Amino acid sequence: MSSQLKDKVFEALEEVIDPELGIDIVNLGLIYEVTIEEDKAHIVMTMTSMGCPLAGHIMAGVKASILENVEEFKTVNVDIVWSPPWTKERMSRYAQLALGVHS
Repeated sequence: MSSQLKDKVFEALEEVIDPELGIDIVNLGLIYEVTIEEDKAHIVMTMTSMGCPLAGHIMAGVKASILENVEEFKTVNVDIVWSPPWTKERMSRYAQLALGVHS
């Protein structure tokens, strides 16, 4: 995967905001893996908790943002995984400061 295309994917993912926390999913550390095969993007991610009621909303946002902002893709698949579990240490410094979290 070209670094330029990967950068475009992450820029699109930064547009997806967790509605409960008000921070984008990249800075929250929810994205575990991005793979590309021809015109398909595959995103492996997690949620902040297993019972997240907004998981479907966030997944739909991931697909929509990539398809709208990265013209190279025709298909986006999103898989939610629970291992390794998300922890606050996965958040960027920006997210930690914005949420008042200290790791």
